[in-house]
This record gives sequence, C-alpha cells and structure tokens, in this order.
Amino acid sequence: MINIDNWIRQHINSNTRIAIPIMTHPGIEMLGKKVRDAVTDGEVHAMAIEKLNEIYPSAATTVIMDLTVEAETFGVQIEIQDDEMPHISGRLVSNAVEIEKLEVPDLAAGRIPQYLKANRLTVERTKGKPVFAGIIGPFSLAGRLYDMSEIMVACYTEPESISRLLDKCTEFLIKYCLELKSIGCSGVVIAEPAAGLLSNEDCMAFSSEYVKRIVDSIQDETFLVILHNCGNHGHCTDAMLYTGANAYHFGNAIDMVEALESCPKDKLVMGNIDPVGVMKMFSAAEVKTYTADLLERTSGFNNFVLSTGCDLPPHVPAENISAFFEALDEYNEAVKQRELKVCV
Repeated sequence: MINIDNWIRQHINSNTRIAIPIMTHPGIEMLGKKVRDAVTDGEVHAMAIEKLNEIYPSAATTVIMDLTVEAETFGVQIEIQDDEMPHISGRLVSNAVEIEKLEVPDLAAGRIPQYLKANRLTVERTKGKPVFAGIIGPFSLAGRLYDMSEIMVACYTEPESISRLLDKCTEFLIKYCLELKSIGCSGVVIAEPAAGLLSNEDCMAFSSEYVKRIVDSIQDETFLVILHNCGNHGHCTDAMLYTGANAYHFGNAIDMVEALESCPKDKLVMGNIDPVGVMKMFSAAEVKTYTADLLERTSGFNNFVLSTGCDLPPHVPAENISAFFEALDEYNEAVKQRELKVCV
C-alpha cells in the first residue's frame, strides 16, 4: 500500500513536475469500444485505464468522471448512449416528504458494482502508482436528485430539507469511499462542479460542510482526497480549503497562479488545461506551447501538479495528449540542466 503522505512530500520536495490528467475516453477509443461499454462494464473500464497507463507517463491513474453513477443508484432515471456520457432524465425528489422517505442505497445498486470492479482491477494491474477513484460531490449529487435549477432556489426557501437531502447523499458517499479505500485505491477525486454555482458562503454551507465529513471519515496517510470544483473561478476557493482535503483540482475557469497563491504550499494543487478548448480543439503544436506556458507560469510552486481542467471528452487527438506530456518532459529536462549548472 502506498503511503500517500510520503508520495505528496516527495513531489513537493522535487523541482520537477508530475502530470495527472483526468482521462479515460482515449483508452476506450484505443480499445475500439464505446463509452457505453466502459460505463456499464468494469472490465472494459479497467482495460481502458490500463491501456493509457502503458502509453502515457501519468504519475497516477484516474477513472472516468461519471456524474450519474451515484444518482442512478438512488433511483434517478438515466439515458446511456453509445458515444456520450450518461445523462440524467427527470428528478427523483421534489419536497421534504419525498426527501424523508428517500432511502440511502447499498453498494449493490445500479452500476456501482461495475465501478468498484473497475477500480479493483486497476489497483491489481497498476504497480507503483496511486489509483485515484472518482465520486460525485454531495451538493452535485443532491442537485441531480432534486433538479439543479430547483435546488438553487430551495437552498434559500427550504434549507432544512436540502440539508436533510445532503445528509443522505453524504452518508452514501462515505460508504462508497470506504469501500474504494478497502479495495486498495490510494485516493478519490470528489467532483463537485455544482458548488461553483454558489457563493463562497453558500458553498461552505451546502457543499464544504458535507465534503469535510467525507474527508474526516476517509483521508489518512494511505488515502488522499482530491476536491475538484471546475465551476470555481476564484470566488469559493476559501470554502474548498475549509474541507481539509490534501489536494485541490481546478478547472480552466480559474487563473492557475491565483489558485496556487490561495492554497497552502503543503497541499497538492492540480489543473487546469482546458479539456475541450485546448486539448480537443487545438493543434498538437498549440497544445504543447500552451502547456509549456502554464508550466513556466507556475514554476514557483512546487506543489503544482499539471492536469486537465476536467475529464478529457471523447475524440481528443492522440497527438495532443502526447504534446501535453512532451511539454512536461522538456520542462523537467530544462530544470535538471539548470540544477546541473548550479552544481558545477
């Protein structure tokens, strides 16, 4: 089992940088499979991750960011298509009575067993690297059960009911994380994008208080919590930090240098190459230049981890992913050369 605290310190104490892009779709495509195959079959999912691990020098492996798995487990109807991520169809609860009746599901429901299988197989097949599982955050999950537009209003008109719903979401997510921890994952990326729609104060009340419960229940020297909020453009970073997570993952809506300046230097801070606007739409040369620029701008922060701002979508050109890593390699080589000159 990897001591994740030591792993963090090792990378912070190094002048070179690591990269952990969040990506699974390229591996699915390399296998000749569909998105549907990976999100319904843990074996296909694990094979896609394994394929990427063979090709790209990511410092850790991550699973696909599917923000429907937990909601489906509660009973929300979803639509699964061949080449797109599943979509929520309708809402599950709409008032205090329905929330009170809502049962917290067990881990045998929905597609959770397939996601546990994908993580277990990835742990078994990945040696020497952390495996970071993925879950949705409590507020984002509650929004999928209650309807995202409706919950934004209900936070003010029915805060007690939403708090009760968040309690149930958090209870399930803790249970899920403890199982991911027991099968050998080294951490979890908590995707809480909906919290970025809230003010810092409301993010604290309706997201961070509940994320903190998860952090307090699962994070230790063997298990890292990475809090992802791609909706944050700087307005709720303080609320994110309140959770006590040991790593923070930012989307492309925020200035990465400003995010690093706001975060403690002993916490990993990850991000934030635009997965669509840059990784998918740019040429390989443009991706390399853009990535190199981000590395230079963040060079004063040893706790920075190069990553994508969110999960890579389907059909990102392979040459663009290679360019991302080439920029990292060239940056690290330049750092080593500078250190050699200083030693001489």
